Amino acid sequence: MKNNLLMNFTVDKENSTVNVKREFNAPVANVWSAWTEPEILDQWWAPAPWKSKTKSMDFKVGGRRLYAMLGPQGEEHWAIADFTSISPKTNFKYLDAFSDAEGNLNTGFPRSDWNVTFSEQGNSTIVDVAIKHDNLSDLEKIIEMGFKEGFTIAMEGLDKIFEEVK
Repeated sequence: MKNNLLMNFTVDKENSTVNVKREFNAPVANVWSAWTEPEILDQWWAPAPWKSKTKSMDFKVGGRRLYAMLGPQGEEHWAIADFTSISPKTNFKYLDAFSDAEGNLNTGFPRSDWNVTFSEQGNSTIVDVAIKHDNLSDLEKIIEMGFKEGFTIAMEGLDKIFEEVK
């Protein structure tokens, strides 16, 4: 089993974009399911010790995922993902935003445009994520909130799921 999985995290300030390229030790079908099925997403999407809880999810173009990040002290941070494009087992795109528990947009935080691409490489899968922000200050706000650290921990949580499957 591969232990040195690829993880590249780059910030492109000129284009207000974060790029994350991450390798998983699993076939593309399993990785796709982990990113698109709420029962699996909730097992890894939040950085431990936080938990993710999906309230509703309709994975289709025009559909939405409404979910909360639940903190160890009972904190709740709600968010939405509005799906804009889906090419099964290859790519999906969505608009991400903080919201309230009913899915109403929280305009105090920046919205981002996610483009998630999947490709198989031998026995592993590469997930390439481009997260575009409207402007540099929105990008910097998300980075200051600890996005890199949180997303890295979440990716490691997904690794654990694939290890358990084997």
